[in-house]
Amino acid sequence: MRSVPGAGPGRSSGAEASTINRVRRVLAIKPFRRLWGVTYLCSVADWLNILALTGLATKLTDNYFAQNFAFVGVVLTGLAPGLLFAPVGGLLADRFDRRKVMVVADLLRCGFLLSVAIVSAPWWLLVGNFLVGSAASMWIPSKEAAVPNLLRRPDQVETANQLGMVMTYGLAVITAAGANAIITGVNTTFHLFPGDSASLSIAKLVVIITGLLYLASAIIIATRIPELSLRNVHALPEQKVKQADEEKLGVGTMIADGFRFIRSTPLVRGLLVGAFGAFAAGGAVIGSAKPYSSSLLAGDSAFSLLVLAVFLGLATGMVFAPKLARRLPHDRLFGLSIIAAAVSLSLVALSPHLTISLIAVVLVGVCAGTAFLTGVTIIGSRVEDAIRGRINAIYQLMMKLVLFGTTVTVPLIVGAVQRHTISVWGSPLTIDGTRPVMLVGAVIALVAGLFAYRQMDDKRTEPILSDLRNALRRTPRRVNGFLIAVEGTTAINTAIQAVNLADWMRGGTRPVVVAADPALDDKRLTALVSGASLTGARAQALAAAAVRADIVERHVQPALDAGSVVVMERFVDSPLAHLSAVAGLDSDELEGLADWATGRLRPDLTVLLDSAPHGAPRDRSTAMNDQWRVQHLLTEMAAADPERYVVIDADGTDAEVAERIRTALRAVFVGRLSALAPATEKPVTLPLDVDVDVTLPVETPEEPRVEAK
Repeated sequence: MRSVPGAGPGRSSGAEASTINRVRRVLAIKPFRRLWGVTYLCSVADWLNILALTGLATKLTDNYFAQNFAFVGVVLTGLAPGLLFAPVGGLLADRFDRRKVMVVADLLRCGFLLSVAIVSAPWWLLVGNFLVGSAASMWIPSKEAAVPNLLRRPDQVETANQLGMVMTYGLAVITAAGANAIITGVNTTFHLFPGDSASLSIAKLVVIITGLLYLASAIIIATRIPELSLRNVHALPEQKVKQADEEKLGVGTMIADGFRFIRSTPLVRGLLVGAFGAFAAGGAVIGSAKPYSSSLLAGDSAFSLLVLAVFLGLATGMVFAPKLARRLPHDRLFGLSIIAAAVSLSLVALSPHLTISLIAVVLVGVCAGTAFLTGVTIIGSRVEDAIRGRINAIYQLMMKLVLFGTTVTVPLIVGAVQRHTISVWGSPLTIDGTRPVMLVGAVIALVAGLFAYRQMDDKRTEPILSDLRNALRRTPRRVNGFLIAVEGTTAINTAIQAVNLADWMRGGTRPVVVAADPALDDKRLTALVSGASLTGARAQALAAAAVRADIVERHVQPALDAGSVVVMERFVDSPLAHLSAVAGLDSDELEGLADWATGRLRPDLTVLLDSAPHGAPRDRSTAMNDQWRVQHLLTEMAAADPERYVVIDADGTDAEVAERIRTALRAVFVGRLSALAPATEKPVTLPLDVDVDVTLPVETPEEPRVEAK
């Protein structure tokens, strides 16, 4: 068997679908595509709401101080409900029909905004905005918790989150700003509202349009996306997240259950602590950005360049996070990205020049974007549906609370520190309170990132430095899980040995999954071949490839991504050898077909059961000759790649063969793979009396002579 470039343990780079293909597959799901459109409408309305209410507030008062306070007042009254009612929103998402919760929230937002335009009083503007924010606190957790149930597979959550963030913080911002500029400027050209009250009328019009966007969202959700009511679409077998307690009707009990779930679940606990550190560092940057830009003595444009740099970094991090996640586990990537953000922030604090600051700020943005997207993905794919809404709400609450607190307190701390100017390499450098604040933020993020990493990492067999090198390679060497294939001819009962091996390995530290029921797959293949009247060898090879592709996509790859050990019977080698030796098909073409069907996935370890067919050479039947040819090809494959094969003598009872396999694997699981061995059995050296061959080359069986009849 020829080697597969870059197809080392786990999934290779050839298996990585491009971003465009991943996006297309997610957007091909009609319910999610409609929800994505609703997200666009609501995000445009959210941004337009800030601009519209700020404009209306300045028109409703002649007081100069009040006009200056308009923007801050709108932002604070919109942010405060999230600090107060986010857990309630999560509770509603877990307890009630999420589609109905979203519809009611949109109708409330529409009604409150229309009342603001009708009442036209400054005090009601702030109260109405507070109520709009309260409704948003109900809408967001329901939406975030419902997204995974609209997708076909849990591994699509990351791409869905990417699309949501691009829509919320990209297209929606541009659309809202452009729409506000067009609406407020249209009166200058067309004079729709003459007189002195024209500007006030335009401001009310923007508020009304914003309310109607929420109404359109409610109508679409109520009539076009009934799938939002689905629950527990994707089961989480072998999940590392502890199941939540059974739901109770009491509000206090459900909230207490959510916090008890966090305390008892290391993955979620590490996630929230790490998020706290990341948001604290982000708040320190936001609160000190303006005075920091002045300390660089680079002019007024420095602030704009720093803002552009951090948003460019955020976008880059969100784009490349899924690619890193395919090479580095999510639970490792989250903590490491926060640690990297802390180191980058310390460089920002110590930077003596604008150029260095811009580069460091971009790195901070990249790491922060990666961490945020990874955190949301972990919640969507690793937390059970019954409590996902509350965890999402707490995550969003923490982000708003920490950012709000640090943004308010950081300017006070900065202002309390006296400014000093020093010379660094002949260039003046202003030292003020911004740099100590950023260093403190970096330390907090570093401690939180280390805590998150220690809590979330499941002590994988692969060292972290090796994982990092693998993540940065052009062709990754492995993925999270470990794939073992049990191969042999059809005369050898590979199914029994695969099940025995999986049962034995369940004593280790990693979850173990048998990819699929072989009998079920045989039935599926038989039904596919007979139902389509496939009699030709090529047609049957294509049908077999289709079944294997479905197994890999639905069972094998998700289990590997979750860090499980997957044991699979006759994965690729045996079918390939059978079709090549018996049907006479070209082996290179078959291997190319297998590469395409499995995404170039190859086992980390292959257990080859070697047993020569019994009988005198001249008395062999056609079936026995076929078995000789298949076994000959299998041993040739093993000889060509001895590092990935363990050849086992398959003669004897099933119990004897199973013991030989266990003895051989104890010798293999030494060093970095020791965690894969059952905890009750430490790796030992092979006893001399065990007849097992774990090294190659292996003598291949003699090719039988086929006499012409």
